[in-house]
Amino acid sequence: MSDNQEQIVEQLTAQLSAIQQQLSQLSSRFDNLEDNLGKLSSLPAKITQLEDDLMLLGDRYRYQNLQQYLAESNWFEADKETIRLVLSVTAKEIEELTPEDIRHFPCNDLMVIDRLWMKYSDGRFGFSPQLQTYQEVGGSLDTTIEQNQQLIETWGEKLGWRKDKRWLPCNELDFSLNAPLGCHPSRWWNSPYGSKMTNFFLGRLIACNI
Repeated sequence: MSDNQEQIVEQLTAQLSAIQQQLSQLSSRFDNLEDNLGKLSSLPAKITQLEDDLMLLGDRYRYQNLQQYLAESNWFEADKETIRLVLSVTAKEIEELTPEDIRHFPCNDLMVIDRLWMKYSDGRFGFSPQLQTYQEVGGSLDTTIEQNQQLIETWGEKLGWRKDKRWLPCNELDFSLNAPLGCHPSRWWNSPYGSKMTNFFLGRLIACNI
């Protein structure tokens, strides 16, 4: 082999070594990038958990059962738990709860209950869609004050609570995501005060900007 050929071989060997070193550095960077992407992929779950914790910050233990039922898509038990929560906030039994109590019901508690229902039902259930449906059929703060019964009946039909001119008992409602938008929570709306309590509660939702 001539001296010229040896020089060419040495140059090629040096270039190849440099390329291999660059590839090794790129491989190391790629491994680091994969590690960082792996950490990023878990970020949404961590953010979601943080949001859930912040949502319950006001009284973490009060809402844990409701959150658990909703996370399991157990709408039936979540519906009953919603009643228990409303009563625990007012420190009264359902028979003792008056429309005046609802007039002063804490907005924060309404918002937490609503957001939990909305979150785990993908926006199908909760006080927000119920109020939205009421407003879509013509409801307003004025109609709650007037206690417009015809409007309440139309609203009940939209929510799947009323059929063939009669109110359905709760055990006849659909406790699945196939239920009409805003169908649940449903049991809470049954009150000894009838539509008067319904109007007061709708008025409270409007006042609280739910």
